[in-house]
Amino acid sequence: MKAYLDCYPCFFVQTLNTMRLITSDEQEIWKVLRAVSSFLPELSFDSTPPEIGREIYRIISDMTGVKDPYRDIKKRCTKQALSLYPNIKEKVRKAENSLLTAVKAAVAGNIIDFGAQAEFDIKKDLDRILNQDFAVSDFERFARMVKKSRKTVYLADNAGETVFDRILIEEMAVPVIYAVRDKPVINDAVTEDAVEAGIDKVAQVISSGSDAPGTIMDYCRDDFIDIFKSADLIISKGQGNYEALSEVQRPIFFLLKSKCPVIAKDIGVPEGSIILMGQKKNTGHMI
Repeated sequence: MKAYLDCYPCFFVQTLNTMRLITSDEQEIWKVLRAVSSFLPELSFDSTPPEIGREIYRIISDMTGVKDPYRDIKKRCTKQALSLYPNIKEKVRKAENSLLTAVKAAVAGNIIDFGAQAEFDIKKDLDRILNQDFAVSDFERFARMVKKSRKTVYLADNAGETVFDRILIEEMAVPVIYAVRDKPVINDAVTEDAVEAGIDKVAQVISSGSDAPGTIMDYCRDDFIDIFKSADLIISKGQGNYEALSEVQRPIFFLLKSKCPVIAKDIGVPEGSIILMGQKKNTGHMI
C-alpha cells in the first residue's frame, strides 16, 4: 500500500512524539523536524508508509544517537499485557469458539501502537474487542488453514502485543515461526521483546531482517525470505505489515485494528474496525 497524502502529517507527529521521548531541547527537536521535512520531498510518490518510516527513524537515530527511544515503554507495555494474560487465557478456555476468541484477543493487542496513536487503554480495548464483530472476517478459511498448516509464519508487530500473539499461537497448536524486527523502530517488537512475552516458549523466534515498521521484503534477510516463500500460512499482524504486504501474493491473513482513517479507507471499513482478512488471489505481485 503506497502512502496517501494524509500520511505525511502523521510522519511529523510521530517524529515530534519520538523526539520528546529523547529530549526536551526544543532546538534539537526542531533540527530533526527540519531534517525530516527536507528528506520527504526526495521520496518516490509510490513509497509505502513503512519505507518512509524506516528512513525517518534512521534520521532520528543518526542525529540523536538514541537507538531505542521506546525501550522503557515497550517493557512497561509487555509487563501490563502479561498481567492480563491469565484472565484472557481463561476467557479463551471458556469461549464457545476458543480459536475465534484467541484471534480477537490478538487483535485487541494491536491497540498497543505508538506510531498510529499515543493514547490507548489495553484493558478497556481488550474487553470491547472481545465483544466486537469483525468488519472483515475470513475466519472459517483461516481456521481451515490453521488445521492443515505445516509451516506457519507469524509476523510480529508491537511489543506488549506479543503477549496476545502468544495466546493465539498457543490456541492454534501448530508449529509457528515468529518473525520480529531486526532493529528497534518505534515500539515494534525485536527478539528481546518477544522473549520477555514468552513467545520463545511456544514458537521459534527469528529476525526478518527488516528494520522498518513493517515487513518490507527488499530489506529482509535471504533466509527469512526463503521461509516466507515456503510457508503454508502467514499471519500478518498490524497496520505496518498490512501496508508493506497488502500487494504481495502469498497465503497471508491480515490481522489488525484499523486505527487511522487511511488504513480504514484502503481496506474499505469504518475506522476502529477489527479485521481478519485473507489475501485475495491475483492481488499484486508474487513473492
